Amino acid sequence: KMKSWETTLAGVGSILASVGFALKAMFDGDPTTVVDFKVLFVGITAGIGLIRARDNNVSSENAGIK
Repeated sequence: KMKSWETTLAGVGSILASVGFALKAMFDGDPTTVVDFKVLFVGITAGIGLIRARDNNVSSENAGIK
């Protein structure tokens, strides 16, 4: 059961947007457009951090930490 759905949703959105922009840059038919791998890495890393984070309104007991 997902208890911190807000941050999880934001994390998944960050990852999907980052990968989507990279795929668009790869397949847009313009040879001058290149993937910025630094931005891709930051977007994916931020998404993973958000997925692992806990919402502010979720207590430690509800999250299963204590």
